[in-house]
Amino acid sequence: MFNYQKICLDPLKDLSPRIKEVIFRRFGFKTGKRETLEAIGRDHGITRERVRQIEKDGFLRMESKVKRHNTSLQKTFQYFADQLKKFGNLKKEDILLSELGGKRWTPQIYFLLTLGPDFKRFGESSELHSLWTINQDSLTLAKKVIDSFYNELKKINQPLSLNDNNLPATITFSCSPSKTALISYLEISKKIQKNPEGLFGLKDWPEINPRGVRDKAYLVFKKTKKPLHFKRVAELIDKSLPQTVHNELIRDDRFVLIGRGIYVLKDWGYEPGQVKDVIFKILKKAEKPLNKEEILEKALQQRLVKENTILLNLSNKKYFLRNSQGEYIIAPKAIYRAKPIIRKA
Repeated sequence: MFNYQKICLDPLKDLSPRIKEVIFRRFGFKTGKRETLEAIGRDHGITRERVRQIEKDGFLRMESKVKRHNTSLQKTFQYFADQLKKFGNLKKEDILLSELGGKRWTPQIYFLLTLGPDFKRFGESSELHSLWTINQDSLTLAKKVIDSFYNELKKINQPLSLNDNNLPATITFSCSPSKTALISYLEISKKIQKNPEGLFGLKDWPEINPRGVRDKAYLVFKKTKKPLHFKRVAELIDKSLPQTVHNELIRDDRFVLIGRGIYVLKDWGYEPGQVKDVIFKILKKAEKPLNKEEILEKALQQRLVKENTILLNLSNKKYFLRNSQGEYIIAPKAIYRAKPIIRKA
């Protein structure tokens, strides 16, 4: 649409060679990489502050020229402003640069935004990424929107999609931003991120920012929603890591081993521990003696094992006893101690 190379060179053409060189290097026109004040100063034997003054003087000269005339620059600035308006008047810097000019023209776009009188850059902070805006009030609004969205995410404890247009009613904004503006606001936040599937959530959630084998395995279970053998989990993550996956699942209390190499998520209602631990919890929760069939039914809901395995554990008199009616109770001296690392079902 625009010849950014030509548009950028026009306001630079009447400047001195030294000012041109400083600006070219500061914005990376030739190499694509912006250079620091220190690096330029070393090459010229001057201080970084002197380089800053040269750059500032160059922009003062160019801004004066821009105000007097230059139709192509004004059209470019208007185009940039129109695009920012679509995004709620602000946009995360890297996304804006990419959408306006792609990787090829990133230095030129950055230069033109810096030169344009209506564009304001806010550098990276502890909570926000670098961004550009044409209305500082929009940044204030964006911060409020981010806080409301963040609080709702913490409350519901699951990622949200903006594609279904069904945001929870508990999310309240001081205005009603468009979907495009809402996405733009959330993108500048460091505490909220979007995953490859387009879901927004807290940055430390495994669904949003998986770290390592354990989080990747967790996502596999969340997606499949069924018990899986560790080898199958490894196939869906990395076929070369079956034993690593097994070891990581054992050590993470989000996963419960329910059969030979078969795991589920604890969140699905499964109790951790060996078979005897499961039986112990069943009897303790019942608060009354249970017959063999009742225990088998409940235990098989928790473990994928043979009935004989459950009966063998039930016959352990150190933990369980039978009363005169043939029902089972917890042995008086039995103490439940579920092991944090479980190696056998």
